[in-house]
Amino acid sequence: MPALIFDCDGVLADTERDGHLPAFNLAFAEFGLPISWDDATYAEKLKIGGGKERIASTFTTDVVTSAGLSGDADEQGVLIKRLHARKTELFTERVEAGLLPGRPGIHRLIGEALAAGWAVAIASTSAEKSVRAVLRHAVGEDSYEQCQVFAGDVVAHKKPAPDIYLKVLADLALDPGACVVVEDSGIGVEAAVGAGLTVLVTVSSYTAEDDFSRATVVLPSLGDPGRPFAGSPLRKPPTFAQQGFVSLSDIAHLIHR
Repeated sequence: MPALIFDCDGVLADTERDGHLPAFNLAFAEFGLPISWDDATYAEKLKIGGGKERIASTFTTDVVTSAGLSGDADEQGVLIKRLHARKTELFTERVEAGLLPGRPGIHRLIGEALAAGWAVAIASTSAEKSVRAVLRHAVGEDSYEQCQVFAGDVVAHKKPAPDIYLKVLADLALDPGACVVVEDSGIGVEAAVGAGLTVLVTVSSYTAEDDFSRATVVLPSLGDPGRPFAGSPLRKPPTFAQQGFVSLSDIAHLIHR
């Protein structure tokens, strides 16, 4: 069975700048922590897979001391989980308010793949609640119910480790050679290629400078009829998506090339 596997953040919707970043900062403020990530800082945090892991990276000695936090690792771990849970609630509220629409091509291509009998899965290091909210709003209820979601802490090692993609392949009994992954980040490409998968990149707000050298296709977006990708493709095969948007037949050609 052919399969399309999507990352969530930056792929289904461009969620980072207007979704996750303000949610992190609101959660820090609610907890009385002297932490506020600006755009440049958050761009660096995105090189770390997983929200709890990004929060943990901020708990430096100076922050722990200035905030009067415990130096005990277990106590910090509990706080990080509480912070991340609240951040997930705040992010989901933004999704439910319609502030983070699906990216071009997502609704169309997932619908076409499901109608053609393809497997469609989401593989993300974000919290499952966040991923499901973004997916539902990006593709609608009918398609949402047919997609398989792999998210959060379902694997021990997050991207750039290949674990999440290896789990998708194992749990759905997929042939890596019959799958295409849609990613937006360098760590996502590394994870997917590490699992033996073909990768199509749609560049998002924070990832233009990432290393996509191991991806097969690099585009500004998937595009749509009447709404072709904005800007020139960074890299694609000569016959790929000549109409200015990615079709299911284009994806099939990547599988059978």
